[in-house]
Amino acid sequence: MQVFNGLVPNKEQLAGFFEGDEEAIYMVNLLKYREHAEYADGRKTELTGREAYALYGVGVQRCLAKVGGSITFAGKVSRLVLGEVEELWDDVVIAMYPSRAAMLEMMQLPEMTEIGEHRMAGLAGQLNIETAIAEAHG
Repeated sequence: MQVFNGLVPNKEQLAGFFEGDEEAIYMVNLLKYREHAEYADGRKTELTGREAYALYGVGVQRCLAKVGGSITFAGKVSRLVLGEVEELWDDVVIAMYPSRAAMLEMMQLPEMTEIGEHRMAGLAGQLNIETAIAEAHG
């Protein structure tokens, strides 16, 4: 299995996002930070990638609350217990959106555009894995 950290979804991933039920979505974010933040406008900064992303994270939490979502888990990756990857991610964050519509609403908030520069400056790449609560098996 090859793993590719990205910053924006490809066409197939974006198209697939519009398919599915209106149940709650739990988005698993595997985050890999840049050593130093790199802003698209070339500004000089002393921020690390983690610090720049943290600015984004504060704004995302406010936006999530506006649409009824929340961060359900956030933690540092400490080690790989099973399997192999070339390089571990730095953090894992799980965000809950009450529905696909709520996530789309959040993505279109003006605040998301305003804070997006910190995400791009801070991240070297990430994986987003969409999950839903599994049916109980008896």
